[in-house]
Amino acid sequence: MAFWNRINKAQTRSSNDEVVQTESTQDIAVAKKLDDVIGYVSLAEHPDIVTGVNKIADLVSNMTIHLMENTDKGDKRVKNYLSRKIDIEPCRNMTRKSWVYKIVRDLLLFGNGNSIVHIAVNNKTGLIDNLTPFPMQCVDYTDLDNGDYLIECNGKTYTPDEVCHFVINPHPLYPYKGTGYKASLREIAKNLSQANKTKNNFMSGKYMPSLIISVDALTEELATVEGRAKITDKYFAETEGGKPWIIPSDMLNVEQVKPLSLKDIAIIEGVELDKKTVAGILDVPAFFLGVGDFDKDTYNNFINTRIYSIGQVISQTLTRDILYKESWFFRLNPRSLYSYDISELTSSGVQLIDRNAMRRNELRDWIGLEPDDEMNELIILENYIPANKLADQSKLNGGDNVE
Repeated sequence: MAFWNRINKAQTRSSNDEVVQTESTQDIAVAKKLDDVIGYVSLAEHPDIVTGVNKIADLVSNMTIHLMENTDKGDKRVKNYLSRKIDIEPCRNMTRKSWVYKIVRDLLLFGNGNSIVHIAVNNKTGLIDNLTPFPMQCVDYTDLDNGDYLIECNGKTYTPDEVCHFVINPHPLYPYKGTGYKASLREIAKNLSQANKTKNNFMSGKYMPSLIISVDALTEELATVEGRAKITDKYFAETEGGKPWIIPSDMLNVEQVKPLSLKDIAIIEGVELDKKTVAGILDVPAFFLGVGDFDKDTYNNFINTRIYSIGQVISQTLTRDILYKESWFFRLNPRSLYSYDISELTSSGVQLIDRNAMRRNELRDWIGLEPDDEMNELIILENYIPANKLADQSKLNGGDNVE
């Protein structure tokens, strides 16, 4: 069945849909060596930023993509070749989860608020053949006089009709482009990296002596390096492990040094503050970054706001760039992402069943059970009789019918 046709759309400037090219191994090695020399850590390699971005991408990519149809009786799910293409195999060699994961990471990190997917069309049928994500590091934009724009990638030029262009945080001057979080996160990432280096130095004990030895200032040996080494060898190096030291009390005084803790230099408080700032910029709960304890209400609110919002960006972009039938639209379903246990899920389903708003097989699907042929009827409270038998109750007929 022909589920989508792009014959009326602008033809692709290049029929070759192999647009993804990777950097050479030599270039990557050179860049990595420079980063190691100057001590620079990119946002894409910073642990806290990557943790927050990956959590968002993982949750969004877990949502199934439903093809819906708006009808007079409400929105109904449509199952056809198009819905399978988008939800199961949008791109060759990629699952829907990895495909959406790539899009979300581009939006939040690599694409600076943008993610572009090339629409490859079968020239014979006019149907979607492949939806290939662009490497966003290779993408550039060209503004046109009429307010339109072109997209350039690896030496090829594409029009907006040939791609799906996902955008978050629209640019104030060029609203077709998004803006990311690099400027906001750069200084926070620098602070966290420095705090991590300071912590490692303290933990290694490299800059903190284990002992302080007080020596008579009149001792001539202290005047030279060789003399100080001679005192050390005389009173400490010659003592076997486990045996007590014997030193002259009027000449040497040994004290143990207790190094400062991370709390004494406010490293912990500073790191937690920076982590909360990162969480606030990415709009994720701070406990994802190791600050505070898990809170169910906060997590569910995160699903209802941040995750749902990015899901709306993806669904609306797919609807705009792919669908022609006006009553059709895509929707990402977040219901499976909420935090609830099996008892809460069962209790909610039973209440819907009691109110004749749900079939028992639908509840079985919620909790992962196979459908039962005898549980597809709508039933209602009071002996759980089928809905179409409500009028047959004896109390509605004067009580004469004992059946």
